[in-house]
Amino acid sequence: MKRTNRLSPVLAKPTTNRLIRRVLIVSPSDAQRRILSVPLRRARYEVLEAGSVADALQLCQRIEPDIVLSDWIIPGAAGMESGLDLCRAFRTGERSRYGYFVLLTSAQDHEDIARGLEAGADDFLAMPVTKQDLLARLAAGERILRVEEDLRSSNAQLRAALDRLRDTQAAIDRDLQEARKLQQGLVKQRSGRFGPIQLSLLLRPAGHIGGDLVGFFPIGDDRVGIYALDVSGHGVTAALLTAQLSVHLSGSADQNVALRAAQTGTDAVSPAALAHFFNNMMLEEMATDTYYTMIYADLNHVTGRLRMVQAGHPHPVLQRADGSVQPLGNGGMPIGVFERPVFDEIDVILEPGDRLLICSDGITEATNPAGRLLGDDGVEAILRTNAFLGGHVFLESMAWSVSEYCRGERQDDMSAVLIEYLAPAETVPLPRR
Repeated sequence: MKRTNRLSPVLAKPTTNRLIRRVLIVSPSDAQRRILSVPLRRARYEVLEAGSVADALQLCQRIEPDIVLSDWIIPGAAGMESGLDLCRAFRTGERSRYGYFVLLTSAQDHEDIARGLEAGADDFLAMPVTKQDLLARLAAGERILRVEEDLRSSNAQLRAALDRLRDTQAAIDRDLQEARKLQQGLVKQRSGRFGPIQLSLLLRPAGHIGGDLVGFFPIGDDRVGIYALDVSGHGVTAALLTAQLSVHLSGSADQNVALRAAQTGTDAVSPAALAHFFNNMMLEEMATDTYYTMIYADLNHVTGRLRMVQAGHPHPVLQRADGSVQPLGNGGMPIGVFERPVFDEIDVILEPGDRLLICSDGITEATNPAGRLLGDDGVEAILRTNAFLGGHVFLESMAWSVSEYCRGERQDDMSAVLIEYLAPAETVPLPRR
């Protein structure tokens, strides 16, 4: 409840719903206290009186006054005590709300005002005090108290809102933690072996959930489908789209769009045809501004032939058995942007000892503190440096190198597929005795 605004405490009578303020008058003079208390009680203030600093401090501790009117000099048991001492004690004491302190002085000079303000006084009132001056100063003090009360109420509401926000954020974090587990479960197999071909997958979201997806599925007896997707963004929208795409690329033949043709007795769809299918699905069935990049590969693990489509994804990097490194593809267009996209088709033969790395832009576009991208040159350097490593050991080493390059400030999801054509084991002859 708030006191109604008044143009003047003298011209307008207090309304009945005005908040009753407690005013403490501190003066060793009974007459002085009576002169001040009479007009205050008529103005409907609750008046308390104290004749010493000690009595005033006890009242301040027991009953918190809203306003204190104190003489400058107050004789006490220890001699001449000052209203400044009371003011300092009033300011350092524990209170649930702000109190307005007015010093009564017989003569005001600049030095006294400076000392009073330093002690914590809010205002000064010259004696002898008139009724008009007294009520005017208290009206000014009441405006300050109302502002303080409004601020305190607003702060309380803000704290309550922040508490609710923290509770909501904690619930969201718990949900995202569970969503992360579910999204990690979309990659059912992190590695696979098909004849001499070994596949290894890396999926590392930047936050709780991400927009990257990698995986593979068998196509008949001699082929395997391999995919790497990167949905724009890495929040809830991106995670929901990756979940839907994982259904279309799962190992179940009745759901996997790349295998539907095989159910009719024909070959599985080509990589380029699959990219066009997804592009049409994004434009016709999904009302969203989200798009994604993709590499889909059809690998014959008997012959080593690898047919790929590149749709805006970073260039796959081929490392031959002799250590030479070659980026593949011209880029192609992302999926879900253009009605007549142009995708890049790549056809390459893997030989024993070769390996192919497919990674998302969370790796190629990793940025160091100076703002420099890792780029294709950085990926090539990682391949050369870790030429003696393979499988998940290589992928973890690459992930560590990228994090070190970013100084731990990685902003995007990180995913990769490593395809290795394992060389046959060499026979080591035993020495003759």
